[in-house]
Amino acid sequence: MSNENIVIASIQTRTGSTRFPEKILKKIFDKPLLLLMLERLSASKLLDDIIVSTTISQTDDVISDLAHSNGYKVFRGSELDCLDRHYRAVQNTGAKFVCKITSDCPLIDPKIVDNVIRYFLENKDSFDYVSNVHPTTYPDGLDVEMFSMPALEKAWKEAKTDEEREHTTTYMWKNPTMFRIGSVIMPEGRNLFLTERWTVDYPEDFEFVKAIYENLYNNRHIFDMNEILKLLEQNPDIKKINQHLLPHNAVH
Repeated sequence: MSNENIVIASIQTRTGSTRFPEKILKKIFDKPLLLLMLERLSASKLLDDIIVSTTISQTDDVISDLAHSNGYKVFRGSELDCLDRHYRAVQNTGAKFVCKITSDCPLIDPKIVDNVIRYFLENKDSFDYVSNVHPTTYPDGLDVEMFSMPALEKAWKEAKTDEEREHTTTYMWKNPTMFRIGSVIMPEGRNLFLTERWTVDYPEDFEFVKAIYENLYNNRHIFDMNEILKLLEQNPDIKKINQHLLPHNAVH
């Protein structure tokens, strides 16, 4: 990657979760979900670096220690102002573009991450923000948001409401007259968001992800979205584990 295209991923993570406390520390094959997710993300060909962006809370010391001990960079910042946390995490890194990915996505697909990055870089003169979540067509849990450093700085300086500060990119995609917005959607008009739940918010989600890893994680194999879809087609009982948590209009 040339110096003008340095892309850094900032991974939003903390142990606090009202629905499923310390979910990112739950283990599969004796590895915490956070490390499994970072392992997958490290397979990206277009990311120049990864920073684990956690909070200054003492309860998140375990995240900092875990990431450092496994060779990942760590930034610690505000608990609630995630916009400030992401900005400060990357402001002195030389990043030209930033990928924001949350740690509750342990099935993140590095190929899809690279697709979003590639689309942005090929059209960098046309966009400030590109994602595969506006609109949502990929399975919930393969979320990738990418924005330029000037766009992040503008949002950091101007965003005022609690929602805009807590959710990092809200100020960008809610202001399409100020930020040029691009989208990566699934090919051939497919939409898997309403039928596929691959994120981890509840214990059932963890059991679902655990079953995926137990079937596909042979010799640290970085399996992709299509391999997961094939597994679920062949093993509908796995899909049933957390299907009741899908949006109401998707549950049949």
